[in-house]
Amino acid sequence: MTRLRRRMIQDMRLRDLAEATQRAYVDAVRNLARHFDRSPDQLTEDEIRQFFIHLTRTQGRASSTVRVHLFAIKFLFRHTLRRPLPVLDLIRLRRDSKLPAVLSRDEARQLIAHIRRPAARMSALIMYTCGLRVSEAVRLRIEDIDSRRMVVCVRNGKGRKDRYVPLPKRTLELLRAYWREHRPEPCLFPNRSGSGPIRREAVLWAIRTAAKEARLRKAVCCHTLRHSYATHLLEEGVDLRSIQGLLGHRSIRSTIPYLHLTQKAIKNVHRSIDDLMGDL
Repeated sequence: MTRLRRRMIQDMRLRDLAEATQRAYVDAVRNLARHFDRSPDQLTEDEIRQFFIHLTRTQGRASSTVRVHLFAIKFLFRHTLRRPLPVLDLIRLRRDSKLPAVLSRDEARQLIAHIRRPAARMSALIMYTCGLRVSEAVRLRIEDIDSRRMVVCVRNGKGRKDRYVPLPKRTLELLRAYWREHRPEPCLFPNRSGSGPIRREAVLWAIRTAAKEARLRKAVCCHTLRHSYATHLLEEGVDLRSIQGLLGHRSIRSTIPYLHLTQKAIKNVHRSIDDLMGDL
């Protein structure tokens, strides 16, 4: 590890950035160094500018990849190198307005049923039935499942916050059957060696493989299960504020897009338009 990378990691820890954010920032700065085959502290402002021109051409202005690189390189120059670059403040990125894919209930069942590896299958199950992020699901431990209160304790979620989410009865039944057969300890969903939790990448690979085998024609990833959970709750009449709390969203603005995903909402709009235009 280079001295610069070590300093940046120390600075990120001092600012209490999440582990996932730290990994993403280190990868982004590594890409910058590889692009020029030089250490980032040797680069000029014009070279940084050329790097982002290259990124926006290849990735698009709405790309989350470009966004992560911008935040990472800003952090490096502002906090670690103490060398603010005005060009980084000029860059404006578009928000990606594409709505996420949502599975029907039957599609969600098919997807989960096609996942062969037990730990990955149960991770996907709890992501869909409890609305967890993949990072939250893979970190679950036996003691986080509270069968007396019928809740799951999600520890250290996004924003370093804990929360409780309802545990469906059927999910508990399937978790118990899984535990009786595999006896995982202490991680609920261990890796193959049992030395730690299953990796997020392993869950993603299992989900994408299962989606192909189930012949789902949608772009499916780990977050698709969480999107589907929120959308199905809305369709059942659960209010937006409650869903915000269940998902662990800091702002209601993060939850509002789910309004556009519900089939009932779409049908209600069609019905209203038909009623409005019926006398023409």
